[in-house]
Amino acid sequence: QVQLVESGGGLVQAGGSLRLSCAASGSIFTINAMGWYRQAPGKQRELVAGIISGGSTNYADSVKGRFTISRDNGKNTVYLQMNSLKPEDTAVYYCHADIISGISLLAYNYWGQGTQVTVSS
Repeated sequence: QVQLVESGGGLVQAGGSLRLSCAASGSIFTINAMGWYRQAPGKQRELVAGIISGGSTNYADSVKGRFTISRDNGKNTVYLQMNSLKPEDTAVYYCHADIISGISLLAYNYWGQGTQVTVSS
């Protein structure tokens, strides 16, 4: 079994910064891709940023230039550095990973439990 454990959410004023972390553990052969999604009240979950094993990244237009995604392959951990936060960034942020099981060698999608980010104006 694989688990994703997130940390780093909280309350911050507009213009501030937060850093989210997500660590994967369990029976992992390799991690293909990791990313962060968010879901605000009454809205659909949306991709914020993603990173593949080779290091290529992609971002939602709304966060380009403000957020940076990175990963530590040795620690099976992905980070999201969020700068210049805006009230509209307020949401529950979910970590996602596309992981090849160390038992079955099949790929599965996993989600973290979510961490609340609240940006006050």
